[in-house]
Amino acid sequence: MLTADLITPRLRCSPTTLTIELVHERDPHWQQTAGKLIALLQSQVGHSQAAWARALEAFIGDRLDYVVIRGLAKVLTDAATFVPPATAVPPAVLRAQLFARGPVFEKPDVFHPQTRQEVVQAMVRDVNLTEEQVETALFADRPSHAILAEAGPPWTPGDLLARYNLELTRGVLYWASQLHIDVVGSYKDLWKYLKLFKLMFWATPGRQGYHLELDGPISPFVHATTRYGRAFAAFMPALLLCDRWQLVAEVHPSTSATPLTYRLDHTCSLSSHFKKSGLFDSRLEADFAAEFEAKFGGKRGHWLLNRESEVLLLGDTVMIPDFVLIDKENEARRILVELVGFWHPKYLKRKVEKVRAANCAHLLLLVYEGLNLSADAFEETASEALFFPRKPVLQEVMAAVENLADRVYGPRVKRIRASGKQRTAKRVPKNRKDEDTTDSA
Repeated sequence: MLTADLITPRLRCSPTTLTIELVHERDPHWQQTAGKLIALLQSQVGHSQAAWARALEAFIGDRLDYVVIRGLAKVLTDAATFVPPATAVPPAVLRAQLFARGPVFEKPDVFHPQTRQEVVQAMVRDVNLTEEQVETALFADRPSHAILAEAGPPWTPGDLLARYNLELTRGVLYWASQLHIDVVGSYKDLWKYLKLFKLMFWATPGRQGYHLELDGPISPFVHATTRYGRAFAAFMPALLLCDRWQLVAEVHPSTSATPLTYRLDHTCSLSSHFKKSGLFDSRLEADFAAEFEAKFGGKRGHWLLNRESEVLLLGDTVMIPDFVLIDKENEARRILVELVGFWHPKYLKRKVEKVRAANCAHLLLLVYEGLNLSADAFEETASEALFFPRKPVLQEVMAAVENLADRVYGPRVKRIRASGKQRTAKRVPKNRKDEDTTDSA
């Protein structure tokens, strides 16, 4: 990520709001500059990081847009791979032996008779290395001595400028004390990265999706720190993986005496470098979805299968069921489906704990019989469990779904269309096929 000194000059403050000045990714000037920087870094492969720094300074020269150039170079440097040079003796060991010989001076005197040259030559004899090898190895573990092994991904000028704009945007959150996020869709990645970056949050259901509040430092004595704000910034690209989102942050930049509001939403042109999760986590889930689509998809049934589109909020954590079945004729009738398949024992234990904490009446668990798990594990929860030997039998699953939906929501209202007009719907009593399902004319 960019350092604060590379972000602050790009901040733009009004009395109440804050924005960041991005670069125009198609601007010929910046396209040319980015291309030259990429080529410059690639030419430094095999050279030290100090050599790259000197080459960069020479490239900047007396240019006035040095803040942007340094920012672009920081993006390139962070993505590159630098490795310490190989040494016959670890640098720390070599320094310890050298420094143990006492202080040295360029010009010896009565109290300090040893010169640096004499001490190094003595070390050469002790470690059986040449003087040049000792000098090279002495500080080889310092960053400036690291060798550029790879220049990073195959950057294009457009890629580099886009990533720089993302780093500028997320960098504003260094000074954030609180985030308000409204999000719709792709919840799995969102909560995965919230957990990864250890962010404190409070989530509540919204009209569509969920509303999250993320808090930073709560003590007035640590308001100026950017430590938690850096966690906000690290997390921010995860939002770009969501279908729809809006972020409102309270920020306290050093350029303003009062807190400012920073806004961003899914209509921005930014793109995330975070990896998006695959549609399915296992073959079992993929097969279940494919079989459902083949047998009950389209107009073949009244249930619509959605992937991970609902979240069960459990205090400081969440549970995201694998599927949600939604009645096409009454969207309030929703059955959550969770496949409890071939899991590691520790993961299985956490999953059972989440199911108990959720205590969700409209949750159907499809449990593999080969697990060391019995029906007793779910006795203390309102959820229903259906066990299967090798894979779920879809006909049995859908029967369980119908029964669970009737128990939670009541019998389904069946809509019957007559020729010319739609007649009044009537409830269909469960398991009474012989009862007339139409109104008399």
